[in-house]
Amino acid sequence: MLSIDCGTQSLRAMLFSATGELIDNEKISYEPYFSPKPGWAEQDPEILWQSLCKACQKLKEKQPELFENIAGVGITTQRNTMINVDKNGAPLRNAITWLDQRKSKKTYTPNPFMVLILKAVGMYDALSKTQTDGKCNWIIQNEPDIWSKTYKYLQVSGFLNFRLTGSFLDSIGSQIGHIPFDYKKMKWSKKGELSYSLFPVEIEKLSDLVMPGELIGKITSKASNLTGIKEGIPVVACGSDKGCETIGMGVVDKSKASLSFGTTATVQTTSKNYFEAIKFMPPYPAVIPGYYNPEVEIFRGYWMITWFKNEFGYKERIEAEKNGVIPEIELNKMLEQVPPGSMGLMLQPLWGPGLKHPEAKGAMIGFGGVHTRAHVYRAVIEGLAYSLLDGLHSIEKASKTKIREAGISGGASMSDEICQISADIFNLPLYRGVTHETSGLGAAIVTSVGLKLYEDFEIAIKNMVKRGKTFHPNGENRSLYNDLYKKVYKKMYGNLKHLYKDIRDITGYPERI
Repeated sequence: MLSIDCGTQSLRAMLFSATGELIDNEKISYEPYFSPKPGWAEQDPEILWQSLCKACQKLKEKQPELFENIAGVGITTQRNTMINVDKNGAPLRNAITWLDQRKSKKTYTPNPFMVLILKAVGMYDALSKTQTDGKCNWIIQNEPDIWSKTYKYLQVSGFLNFRLTGSFLDSIGSQIGHIPFDYKKMKWSKKGELSYSLFPVEIEKLSDLVMPGELIGKITSKASNLTGIKEGIPVVACGSDKGCETIGMGVVDKSKASLSFGTTATVQTTSKNYFEAIKFMPPYPAVIPGYYNPEVEIFRGYWMITWFKNEFGYKERIEAEKNGVIPEIELNKMLEQVPPGSMGLMLQPLWGPGLKHPEAKGAMIGFGGVHTRAHVYRAVIEGLAYSLLDGLHSIEKASKTKIREAGISGGASMSDEICQISADIFNLPLYRGVTHETSGLGAAIVTSVGLKLYEDFEIAIKNMVKRGKTFHPNGENRSLYNDLYKKVYKKMYGNLKHLYKDIRDITGYPERI
């Protein structure tokens, strides 16, 4: 199987065997976005397509015989990056990525009675923020000519699927973002329904949807010439990167969780039943048809490692260059210099306003003369784990199911030190996969089922997912972390919330909706 994983900063083309081994891969890196104005984040969609073509051609050069024997192709991509195209699939403007911070005007105003209800349950600000975050609304309001010319408004997956097959089809498992999608019924919303009122995209401008594992189409002659993939090879509907990552870790029921230590940190599970881990926040469609992925997200989660490296890690960057390793290897040494709990230094990683806490800011408390850069770095890693643990508890409470173990993936999961700290804080066994390309593996699993190589997802996952190293919690550390989590971390937001509001009122940041 050929898996294409199109992320924010790179595209990877990967060859997987029918038993889940990553045979070879090719990575094409690009700038994650450019900013025409402060806070904007746009990307040229042609860069994504050109990267796909280049990655496939380079992979074919390395593995000509295996590339010739590709049975099927699966696409998994970043979420909530949308592309306006004409009838020929040509982009009408740059894609507005998920990192973009521009705001639209509101499209929907609830009646006074509904306003009272929304305020009573703490969701009025969240409803306002959701619709002003919708980039479709911004384009409709500010670029009406572009919107009138738009034939289809596509996820990155829909755009790449069209370029490969000529069909405007996409997977239900990819429809995550500010779009008029009914997450409970897993279909486009109709006029009059709340989701459509928030994001009024005409139904004819949206992709036709198929279930994960169903056929999108076949590689066209034109796509074959550009990518090197043989004409006529089937392209199978897959799903979002996080959804594919979750089954790539073997998380198929509510007793397990998938932890993603990526730019956006998430904790996810898989459920046959619809439930909201955070009230009024719907679970996303899973890549197993008919299933859901309840999720809690930390926006710009392990991006904080990059932030620390850039702002405070000059010494480690220089040392890494001298030793011929990546800077994160040197940063890991700092974690070993500091005891568990960082001598009382505690971080709350609310690096940006969220739907449930629109006034929130990050906070670090407990400073003393003993603290060094190393303490700050360990506090960052511990704070992210506390936040993910909080999310896991929300999932457990809503699902009424105890999570027994968790799979870990994403860039930061390659650090044994970060994984062990997380296992101690979660007090759970955390396991890595044999391959760290778990999104690609998940897409290969879906593709294998779509090609009938396996009878169903359960059998495919059993045969293709293989565990690597497992990190077991250290009991002594767990006791300390449990006290810090319950007695300090869980109280931080409640005690600081009024200060966050005062800061917002005085400085105007974050912007009040």
